Amino acid sequence: MIEILISLFSVAFLSATLLPGSSEVMLVGVLANSKISIFMVIAAATLGNTLGSGVNWGIGRYLAHFRKAKWFPVKPEKFERYSAWYSKWGIWSLLLSWAPVIGDPLTVIAGIARTPLVIFVPVVLIAKLVRYLVVAGVFVLVW
Repeated sequence: MIEILISLFSVAFLSATLLPGSSEVMLVGVLANSKISIFMVIAAATLGNTLGSGVNWGIGRYLAHFRKAKWFPVKPEKFERYSAWYSKWGIWSLLLSWAPVIGDPLTVIAGIARTPLVIFVPVVLIAKLVRYLVVAGVFVLVW
């Protein structure tokens, strides 16, 4: 049981970074194929995904001066677009941190904008939790 939760945590963590992944698929797979509490499954995915977003924040916070380098994970044109979005909506844009394509770069931009972790973590945690609650709820309704 613990191995499954650690695996889910790990996949959710990596999926939240700028690496590709799909923690929702694993969450549904765990719910469908194990007897682990739905609350434990959601908690493992939420914590892993939130911590992964924290890595993105750290990349933005501590590596921002490399943002024009070819290896930087957010391309300059997207960087400008996400920066404008973050400037307009501020921390509330982090409620979209769960969204594919835009969520991860927003968390990088939050680091660059030096959003305090005491604000960043709760907002991102709520966004990630709601996403996993919706995915699990749809699974329960359908299954």
